[in-house]
Amino acid sequence: MMQLNETHDPALRSWLASANTGSTDFPIQNLPVGVFRRAGSNEPFRGGVALGDQILDLAAAARADVFQGLAGQATQAGADSTLNALMALGHSVWSAWRLALSRALREGADAEAALKPCLVPQQDAEFAVPARIGDYTDFYTSVHHATNIGRQFRPDNPLLPNYKWVPIGYHGRASSIGVSGQQFHRPLGQTLAPGSSTPVLAPSKRLDIELELGVFIGSGNALGEPIAITEAEDHVFGLCLLNDWSARDLQAWEYQPLGPFLAKNFATTISPWIVTLEALAPFKVAFERPQDDPQPLPYLDSAANRDAGAYDVQLEVLIQTPQMRQAGQPAQSLVQTSYRHAYWTLAQLVAHHTVNGCNLQPGDLLGTGTLSGPTLDQAGALIELTEGGKRPLTLANGETRSYLEDGDTVLLRGRCARAGAARIGFGECAGTVLPARPVR
Repeated sequence: MMQLNETHDPALRSWLASANTGSTDFPIQNLPVGVFRRAGSNEPFRGGVALGDQILDLAAAARADVFQGLAGQATQAGADSTLNALMALGHSVWSAWRLALSRALREGADAEAALKPCLVPQQDAEFAVPARIGDYTDFYTSVHHATNIGRQFRPDNPLLPNYKWVPIGYHGRASSIGVSGQQFHRPLGQTLAPGSSTPVLAPSKRLDIELELGVFIGSGNALGEPIAITEAEDHVFGLCLLNDWSARDLQAWEYQPLGPFLAKNFATTISPWIVTLEALAPFKVAFERPQDDPQPLPYLDSAANRDAGAYDVQLEVLIQTPQMRQAGQPAQSLVQTSYRHAYWTLAQLVAHHTVNGCNLQPGDLLGTGTLSGPTLDQAGALIELTEGGKRPLTLANGETRSYLEDGDTVLLRGRCARAGAARIGFGECAGTVLPARPVR
């Protein structure tokens, strides 16, 4: 389990002034990692660390030879075009590297002169998916989301009996995962109109969002060797924001008996920055489950998981319609909630995913599933907020939305804040819906 150390000290300040504002997502206590290059250039993509409004170019830092030992090894691995090699190094190397970065970026550090030329303004950068994602598994960890959705289809039995015993998940599509700024065409698929006996191929009319976190696996496990819950967090490199776009009308027709298919595989958008699990250590909270609910089986339970297995990541969904954009109006907030409300912890997800011997690999991505809170105004999907489209949302400019329309941009934001800790953030995860391609 991740422990507090000197890198979390809220009094730390950087020699980079923009990291010390108190409002930046990226103070020196954060140091998230992504993959970037200068926008519009032919430069190779390489790893970088966000600090204030800048990016520490890891390829440049490796050439500057500032970091030695394990930290030097990690810097060199992070200079690659994907972060898989860095992720594979394991928790002890990541922790040593984070400490070296923190010390080199603090006020008064001798490394300032060597590292200042390695900075690239974030506003000048473009980003790529930070890892080569071999496999993507999406879970269903919010009991509130599962209940809200189940109530629409099974009013008398909204929650299936297995939900409180086992973390539910399905294997998604890795090839269509894109980084923030992703634009995609409204998906086509089969739908069955009420009262009809024959489906038609048509663009989705019920395009939705799903507010999630992405969990990037670091060091994996050998085939046949489960990861114990007490070791699970050591195998997680970090978290990002994730929007699992969903075509609800396609989903309703296709999901039985084998689950989501075309309703989910057309696009998934993640934020460019991965906040390491160690950076999130100050925001761990007790994992609470109602006493009347079934308690986790032994392989999904530990004292550490009960005491501090949840993370208080505060999450927000915003929308900017074409009309708002044309009028110069900012995106409007729709939802605010927290990851602490999840019914299953990320350690439980890793332990369950591997209990049958499944081997996870560096760069694999797990989705938490929609992170709805306990009240409907904390719901992380439009299908919940609008009760299946029956109660459209009225936006501040008078527009209404039951589901997404062409040209809509959805933004996810995440941050962590509490007394006695530095505020850290995840940046932004943005995606835009384009009109459907013609049906052929």
